[in-house]
Amino acid sequence: MLQTLTLADLLGKLKRKEISHKELYADLAQSYQQNDKLNIFLTFNPQAETESAELSDKALLGIPLAIKDNFCTTDIRTTASSTVLDAFVPQYDSTVTRKLKEAGAVIQGKTNMDAWAHGSSTETSQYGRTLNPRNPEHLPGGSSGGSAAAVAADMAIAAIGSETAGSIRQPSAWCGTVGLKPTYGRVSRYGVVSMASSTDSPGPITKTVEDSALLLNYIAGHDPYDGTSSQTPVDDYTKALGQSIKGMKIGVIYMDIPGLAEVKHLFEPQLKVFEELGAHVEYVQAMDPNHAIGVYTVVQRSEVSSNLARYDGVRYGNDRSFFGDEAKRRIMLGTYTLSKGYADKYYVLAQKVRTLFLEDFAKLFKTYDLLVSLTSPGFAKKIGASESSAMFGELEDMLVEPSSITGLPGLNVPCYHDPKTNLYLGMNIMAPMWHESRMISAGDAFEKHTNWNPWRAQ
Repeated sequence: MLQTLTLADLLGKLKRKEISHKELYADLAQSYQQNDKLNIFLTFNPQAETESAELSDKALLGIPLAIKDNFCTTDIRTTASSTVLDAFVPQYDSTVTRKLKEAGAVIQGKTNMDAWAHGSSTETSQYGRTLNPRNPEHLPGGSSGGSAAAVAADMAIAAIGSETAGSIRQPSAWCGTVGLKPTYGRVSRYGVVSMASSTDSPGPITKTVEDSALLLNYIAGHDPYDGTSSQTPVDDYTKALGQSIKGMKIGVIYMDIPGLAEVKHLFEPQLKVFEELGAHVEYVQAMDPNHAIGVYTVVQRSEVSSNLARYDGVRYGNDRSFFGDEAKRRIMLGTYTLSKGYADKYYVLAQKVRTLFLEDFAKLFKTYDLLVSLTSPGFAKKIGASESSAMFGELEDMLVEPSSITGLPGLNVPCYHDPKTNLYLGMNIMAPMWHESRMISAGDAFEKHTNWNPWRAQ
């Protein structure tokens, strides 16, 4: 059962030669039997174990990682879960996967997602929906649903996802995993199939906060191939682990949003953990996240219509007739909002409201070190829930959309487990830009002083 170990624990056992790569990959292969039922991986790397044997002298020691299928991977098919790219095999790696390989990781396979990352359910995938390993009658969330499900099912030691507005944190909340969305520009977007270029952020989905800090160390940093990546110095995020949060000021936001009745009474007691650890916790008013739904809808659809224009069948295989319904809807709405006579009415106005969110967060962070909220308004929805709601994703991501459209970092940590359904709630911890270490310290402290993390509770 080596695949149930955390990344940090596995690295320690491999270094001490307590286990072998052969044993690890054999256990992982056993876990792949779940894939027929859960539909987590779209493509496996048949050379993974062979490649690992050549990396035992590097930092990540040949450990296999699951990669969301919108990251380009040399000689491994990359579809973005759309049949437009059904036969697309990249000739280069994304910066994220290249860095992980250079650090000694192996790509074990590519995980299912909402097609083009359009959605928060993994039900828009043109290769079939992924099921939630915690309860297969429920959805894993999205768009990085396959990556979160892979970790939750112990089919991956850790995974990489991407977030445009909740796509790392929301599936992590629904699957009971840790999901870290870095500051926009902290991790390169080069080689990632673009969705909304002004908010796309790659990041880790892991079993523990420690594992997320480990992986962020290897993927963060400036990239000359990505003009939006930042040259702001990168911390050693593992140094934030095990730190005291005594004296830290934490603001609790979005607790007055209608529709939280089902989970509010489960979430609020968890805030006392921070007080027990010496932090000061206060409820505070923030700009209504409902306004972020409109901003995100307009900005994202507009950028989608531009980014998907390149898939015309000339360079990438199948033509536009292979687009799914959700992609077509987003292209049409985005083209409309950018058209003459309507851009000022919709797109420009959305950017102005986006600025108001930036100003509101800047004001709050003058008083508070961190802001926390629920990650999603409730537990994972049942299969088929997204099919009857045109705005399903925007509503399920409402509490994280404000931080996404403003480029802030956020961290989901499990904060409640329902024994009846085996489903989880997630806490979203937000920090000012470039202060990932601060939220890692708080998330790590919370995780270690509660029993909600399923791997630490074992």
